[in-house]
Amino acid sequence: MEFDRAGADALMDIVARPEVVFVRGEGSWLEDHAGKRYLDFIQGWAVNSLGHCPPQLRRALETQAGTLINPSPAFYNQPAIELAKRITGASCFDRVFFANSGAEANEGAIKLARKWGQLNRNGAYKIITLDHSFHGRTLATMSASGKAGWDTLFAPQVPGFPKATLNDLDSVRALIDADTVAIMLEPVQGEGGVIPATTEFMQGLRALADEHNLLLIVDEVQTGFGRTGTLFAYQHSGVEPDIMTLGKGIGGGVPLAALCAREAVSCFAHGDQGGTYNGNPLMTAVGVAVFDTLMADGFLQGVQERAKQLSEGLLALCEKWGFKGERGAGLLRALVLDRDDGPAIVKAALESSPEGLLLNAPRPNLLRFMPALNVTQDEVALMLTRLDEVIARVRS
Repeated sequence: MEFDRAGADALMDIVARPEVVFVRGEGSWLEDHAGKRYLDFIQGWAVNSLGHCPPQLRRALETQAGTLINPSPAFYNQPAIELAKRITGASCFDRVFFANSGAEANEGAIKLARKWGQLNRNGAYKIITLDHSFHGRTLATMSASGKAGWDTLFAPQVPGFPKATLNDLDSVRALIDADTVAIMLEPVQGEGGVIPATTEFMQGLRALADEHNLLLIVDEVQTGFGRTGTLFAYQHSGVEPDIMTLGKGIGGGVPLAALCAREAVSCFAHGDQGGTYNGNPLMTAVGVAVFDTLMADGFLQGVQERAKQLSEGLLALCEKWGFKGERGAGLLRALVLDRDDGPAIVKAALESSPEGLLLNAPRPNLLRFMPALNVTQDEVALMLTRLDEVIARVRS
């Protein structure tokens, strides 16, 4: 199959894409238009929690597509009820609103917190977020994000998002005033470089929120649904947030996200929140299939075992090449390089022959790894071997 340059040019140019068209995938592997295979340790940016085209998702889609696709969110449907019941039963939350993307879920969290502030804190609206955070690409979620340069892109920004520093409780405390309604953070900053919030910081935020009658919001779009080795990342620190957002892995590859809240915070009035496709049975049926797979005996234990293998392998590369270390939680990990050749390593890995390797460099001196949660021991070992070879080529 030839690469269709004219056809590709019909797509809006929003990112520098290589001239590769992926045509099929299975598990941890993709195949392009020329028949070349790639070991995928990006998985749609932590979206494909069970890898490419898992049979559970195919069955769920086929079965649900033959019965009911979208009756409108103005009516109940059984898959949405089933998925909401599973999430609330496995978490500290009581209510779930389903959305289509992590950014939409975070936008909903911002709205819910501000509505709660109108009702409970004299109209307080500010949400303290963190430098280097990433919460999405809508105007409000870009404003909430601490990504460099986003404070002027598409200006004017949405006001009300003062920025503190991750793992620095005093920096958060200093920003609290009468207009503050919530604190919002990722338990692990993914785009910011795979930097985990410490247990002490998470517990300190919970105590600070309680002291000042604020809401604690966790953005688990990237960390939720098993990515860190527990079902939700907040569970590592023993805190109970007031609001949580989910996306990416919850749908295993289809557009699905969720806004979760405790009963006392679920204050939307009828008409405050909605969306044409939200909670449709086709997507939520897939979410049920993903959830049930993750909760099967031994699955999360397997995530923890592969995380240990990946971490130890990356540390061995650090020792060999003089890198600065590795970090992360579960199967969301980063390798901290000793120079800014991350993009060159990513490019060389993609172009490797006869099989390619898909990696991500969110920072020039950093490689990020987001494999399928059911990646095998052999696939992790193969990736580490291939990565070592690619580094040797780039640095020769």
